[in-house]
Amino acid sequence: MRSKHLSFTNKHGEQLSARLDMPANGKPLACALFAHCFTCSKDLKAVRNIARGLNQDGLAVMRFDFTGLGQSEGDFADTGFSSNVQDLITAAEFMEEMIQAPSLLIGHSLGGSAVLCAAHSIESVQAVVTIGAPAEPVHVTHLIGDKKEELVEKGHATVNIGGRPFELKQQFVDDLEQYNLAERISSLRKPLLIFHSPQDLTVGIDNAAQIYTAAHHPKSFISLDGADHLLSKSQDARYVGQAIASWVSRYLDLEPAQEDELDSHLQAAARVNNEPGFLTDVIAGKHALLADEPISVGGEDLGPTPYDLLSASLATCSAMTMKMYAQRKGWPLEEALVHVRHERQHFEDCEPDSNKFVDNFKKEIELQGPLDEKQRARLKEIASRCPVHRTLLNEITIDTELLNEH
Repeated sequence: MRSKHLSFTNKHGEQLSARLDMPANGKPLACALFAHCFTCSKDLKAVRNIARGLNQDGLAVMRFDFTGLGQSEGDFADTGFSSNVQDLITAAEFMEEMIQAPSLLIGHSLGGSAVLCAAHSIESVQAVVTIGAPAEPVHVTHLIGDKKEELVEKGHATVNIGGRPFELKQQFVDDLEQYNLAERISSLRKPLLIFHSPQDLTVGIDNAAQIYTAAHHPKSFISLDGADHLLSKSQDARYVGQAIASWVSRYLDLEPAQEDELDSHLQAAARVNNEPGFLTDVIAGKHALLADEPISVGGEDLGPTPYDLLSASLATCSAMTMKMYAQRKGWPLEEALVHVRHERQHFEDCEPDSNKFVDNFKKEIELQGPLDEKQRARLKEIASRCPVHRTLLNEITIDTELLNEH
């Protein structure tokens, strides 16, 4: 994904840190605004993985640190749930000026409660998603634990949350208690998707049931069986991102403009950023996918390698070409399966320490259907005449040009 650091000013004049994650082609079909969990930040790994999944389907995602958290200015002790909701509204206004207004709100944990409230004040929002959200904001007060008495007596207390100390004031609790989230959910009247894990030990699964019951249709629930509250396993966060993209396509127009679609067929693009590993966003025509490297060389094995993609290109072109030929001839080809394996070998006449290699693609073909031997032999020959096969055998020139000077 294409990630850019931004900042905007909240209602108290403090700078809030944000990141805008764009699709690899830089042309978002819609925009989402993400609210992180209580005392977390926009840079939580799960948030990045969810954003990546949405980027693949053409959605831009802005994630930001609430006041007093992460890289944002302000004192966390002076904030509350109301300020979080206001930060979301301000972030949406900033997005409208910067790129386009958000059509989708996504909130994780207490951020989920916040988006359910903020959605009423952001006219552009067409759909809302919550992940492990409490049914009432006051739920988070259980994290205060044995500090409740000190908070009442002194008006403030240092609370350990997630292994980090946070200064809280009594006004924080008072602010949480004034919200009746059930009423807000009932009057939402927007498509709602609820994610929750039955094994969530921080916010119990019963909260999802309460949110679902309070909401009007259209509403959906997806169980994140086996996931923890923070979605610390990458596969859980990626699943959430992909599921959101699929679900929201029913409510947002995610079809590219015709002129963009035609242009996109003429190009392929790949983008890698400075995050650890080699995970790369790939655009092929109007389609998005991921490429990566194996764990053994520092990747995460979340997508095919560049040579996997090249081998897949040869296999798919061979299969398509055989099918087109069989259809034209009226032959009973029911299925064509092409396996391709790539190897690099030294030239036989080179010295052992030479850097000269020959690339070998081994192609194995399985043909199903009542074909005679002559037809099978001809299809094998046709597979070797597919455009990609011939391209790989031709002399190839590659022109490389730098588009930016700095």
